Amino acid sequence: MNKTSKINKVVKIMVFSDLFINSGWGLISPILAIYIIGNIKNGDAEVVGIAVGIYWLVKSILQIPIANHLDVNHGEKDDYYALIGGTLLTSFVPLGFIFATLPWHIYLLQATHALGMAFALPSWWAIFTRHIEKKREAFCWSLDSSALGLGVGVCGIIGGIIAKAFGFIPLFIAVSVLGIIASIVLLFITKDILLKVPRQGVFSVTKHE
Repeated sequence: MNKTSKINKVVKIMVFSDLFINSGWGLISPILAIYIIGNIKNGDAEVVGIAVGIYWLVKSILQIPIANHLDVNHGEKDDYYALIGGTLLTSFVPLGFIFATLPWHIYLLQATHALGMAFALPSWWAIFTRHIEKKREAFCWSLDSSALGLGVGVCGIIGGIIAKAFGFIPLFIAVSVLGIIASIVLLFITKDILLKVPRQGVFSVTKHE
């Protein structure tokens, strides 16, 4: 309790936001393949593999130029807007799965999810890293990793239970809601990012320190 109380507001809020969005996707990620095979026309292992590949390829290719653009445009305003926009974009993707009937629908949704994450992830890492207090780097990163792991783990179990009992539609809605909550949570650091004083995080030290 004493250690976490020393973590600054920005880091705490970002951990909560990360927890919500990743817990949401944790509800469906382990069982999405089952949904595709059972509900998409001609859905099979090949379609699942292509869908997974599209997400990772698109995200990996796009996030490098996006991250470079964010770095070139110094300051955190662009990072913050990219984070909010990317998080919101991914939040609406699960609703598309409800209406998807063909493989190309899934591919398009996966590409959209990848685009959102290509904006959200580099900006999240940048802001989070800048606001970690000096000598608290390992603890802050492990705090986020543990929160993410616990959230995804618990929601993976819950997702399987809900899908078996009520089907996939409630899950897709829940993922979308949790993603929107993750975006709303980020609004609590708007003033800290857009109207902030000089950075107090790990990168606020001078070159001589």
